[in-house]
Amino acid sequence: MILDMQNELIDPKGKVGKNGFAKMVADLKLVEKTAAVADAFRARNLPVVFVNVGFEKGYLDAISKQSRLAHLKDMGAMIIGEFGTGFPDALAPNAGDLVVTKRAVNPFHNTNLLNWLQANKVERIVLAGVYTHMVVDSTARHGDDSGLFVTVLEDCCASPDMDLHRIECEKILPLFSTVSRSEEFLKLL
Repeated sequence: MILDMQNELIDPKGKVGKNGFAKMVADLKLVEKTAAVADAFRARNLPVVFVNVGFEKGYLDAISKQSRLAHLKDMGAMIIGEFGTGFPDALAPNAGDLVVTKRAVNPFHNTNLLNWLQANKVERIVLAGVYTHMVVDSTARHGDDSGLFVTVLEDCCASPDMDLHRIECEKILPLFSTVSRSEEFLKLL
């Protein structure tokens, strides 16, 4: 599952990414590492799921009342159908990949994601995404609570504050998942 690795956050032209996070993502080579994992899954006929966050114009479908959403509204960010909810070319979904658009941090909330995983007999999920301390954490917790085996690829994830990323990967995510690096994981795939 590729979580929130969408243009708004990780592209230098994104309304959020242009403030420095896109450079961090590029320096960490997140797109390249995540694309390699996605290609390995496709080569083995394993499902690849993309999750993005997006809202209708005017944010009529927004759920959260917290300041993080107010910040996005002020920027006019993450509007469905606009550049920000798309994915970078190097990581774009292929035909046959599932794309789930969410309106909350948790991609299972008010989406068909869990039903789709269960209908397709998926018992293990592998997570890559941004931000580690938000969507990756939320997905790992909900996935674990739903009886899924969860793996987090820590080198395919990042947060604007990499101390939060480190704390998540060292102290929190191991409670809900197996934390691994993409190279190690691909050797076992």
